[in-house]
Amino acid sequence: MTEKINQVRVAFDNELSGAVTGDELEQVRVKFLSRNGAIAQLFEEMKSVPAAEKPVLGKLLNTLKNAAQGAFDERKKTLSQSKEQRTRSIDLTLPGRPKPIGTKHPLTQTMDEIKKIFMTMGFSVATGPEIETDYYNFGALNFPPEHPARDMQDTFFIAKDILLRTHTSPVQIRTMEQQRPPVREIMPGRVYRNEAVSARSLVSFHQIEGLYVDRGVTFSDLKGTLVAFAHQFYGKDVKFKFRPTFFPFTEPSADMYISCFLCKGEGCRMCKFVGWLEIMGSGMVHPHVLQNVGYDPEVFTGFAFGMGIERIACLRYGVDDLRLFYENDVRFLQQF
Repeated sequence: MTEKINQVRVAFDNELSGAVTGDELEQVRVKFLSRNGAIAQLFEEMKSVPAAEKPVLGKLLNTLKNAAQGAFDERKKTLSQSKEQRTRSIDLTLPGRPKPIGTKHPLTQTMDEIKKIFMTMGFSVATGPEIETDYYNFGALNFPPEHPARDMQDTFFIAKDILLRTHTSPVQIRTMEQQRPPVREIMPGRVYRNEAVSARSLVSFHQIEGLYVDRGVTFSDLKGTLVAFAHQFYGKDVKFKFRPTFFPFTEPSADMYISCFLCKGEGCRMCKFVGWLEIMGSGMVHPHVLQNVGYDPEVFTGFAFGMGIERIACLRYGVDDLRLFYENDVRFLQQF
C-alpha cells in the first residue's frame, strides 16, 4: 500500500508539472483529485488494510491528498496569472489602430470662415439673446404695426410681446444702444421662423449680419465691403451685381448677387438657369432706426447686411437640401 501511495505521488507530480493549459490541468484534476480519481481509489483500498497498519497508511494518504490539492491550486493560480499577462501584453512592433477624428460641422466651418474674413476688415463679433421682445425684433427696426412678419403665421410668439427672434438684427439695436459710433460689428447666431420645413426652408437656421455706422458712411462703402468679402469667399473671378429691394430697416436696400460658380454664368439647376445666385440682403441703415437708438441721422450714417449661413453653405458646397445639414448622417458629414 505504501508503494502505491508513492507511485500515485510521483505520477501526480509529473503530470501536474507538464500541464501548461487549462484543459491539461483539468485532466490532472479528474485523474487524481476527482471523486473517482486515483487518490479516492486509494482511500477505498484502505478498507481492506489490516487495522494495525491503518494509522500509518491513513496519515500518508491524507498527507498525499492535502499536498496534491495544494499543488493543484497553486498551479491553477500560476496558469491564470500567466494567461492574464499574455492577454494584457502589448506588442510594440504592431502598427497602431487609428481612431477616427471628427471635424467641424460644415455650417460651423462656413460661419467661422465668414467671421474670419470680416474680422480682417476690422469688424468685431457681437451676440445677443435668442428670446427677444417685440420692440427689439420689430419696433426698433422700423417694422410697422401691421407688417405681416408680426403675424403668428410667420413668427413664434412666446407671450404677447415676447418671441423667438426672426433675425439677428435685434443685436444691432442692442449694440448701438450701448455704444457710440463708430460701430463696426458682425452678429452671428440662430434665428427662428414659423415656416414649413422643406428642402429650401427650415424653422430654425443661422444668420450672420453686419453693421457699420460712422460719420460719412456711404453706399459705396457698403458695395466695397461686400465685394471684397465675395472675392475672398468665392474667388477673385466671381462677378457680382446689386438689385434694388425693400427692407423696413434700410433705405435704400439692395440684394447682392454673384455669378454662379458652378456653371460660370451659363445656367444650371443651382442658379435656376439664370446664371446668378443671391447671397445676401443689404442697405443703408434707415434714419428711423438711427433715431430709435439715439443717433442723429444728420450726423451719422451706416450700412447693414445679412446672409443665411445654410444658404451660403448650400451654394458653396452644391447641397440642394437644407435638411441634410441637420440629419447628422455621417456619410454626408464625412464629405466636409
